[in-house]
Amino acid sequence: MKKFLPIILIAIIAYGFYNWAVGFQNNAVEFQENAKTSWSNVESAYQRRNDLIGNLVKTVQGAADFEKETLTQVIEARAKATSVNINAGDLTPENMAQFQKAQSGLSGALSKLLVSVERYPDLKANRNFLELQSQLEGTENRINVARDRFNEKVNIYNKLIKKFPGSFLAGIFNFTEMNRYKADAGSEKAPDVNFKF
Repeated sequence: MKKFLPIILIAIIAYGFYNWAVGFQNNAVEFQENAKTSWSNVESAYQRRNDLIGNLVKTVQGAADFEKETLTQVIEARAKATSVNINAGDLTPENMAQFQKAQSGLSGALSKLLVSVERYPDLKANRNFLELQSQLEGTENRINVARDRFNEKVNIYNKLIKKFPGSFLAGIFNFTEMNRYKADAGSEKAPDVNFKF
């Protein structure tokens, strides 16, 4: 019996290590996939905004004397924003920065469009325009919530693979840190508001 004791201990340790490694692998895959799904939700929220902007542009184009340059800027920014897509498995800082830059360009053009509308009382009173504007506001909130949820999922995954002893197994199973969605550069500063009368 004493001859078999070391073999039994080795078998128990090996079995325990195997269960621990399998448990880590399964958790890491689950958390990583949850983060990727959250990224898809971010993209879905941005897609909803792009779809609404298309309808908004058509409604605004109905106002024949509306500023063509502003509309052109929105249309071009929308085209650029929809052309930048990131695979959830390739969320590198460079890809995320490119995606964010395109979305920020669209946000800026859209803001300019909505400010320009103030000079067109008929357009401001248009029921379709008001409904689209309200939906856009709601969509902007959805985008913010989706980005926050994505960051939460990435945080859970990153903590799992960075904390010891998970960090040991993360290297073995090739799990790498995921990047969070970051705010636009300079967004921490309050914008200057200048009212001219």
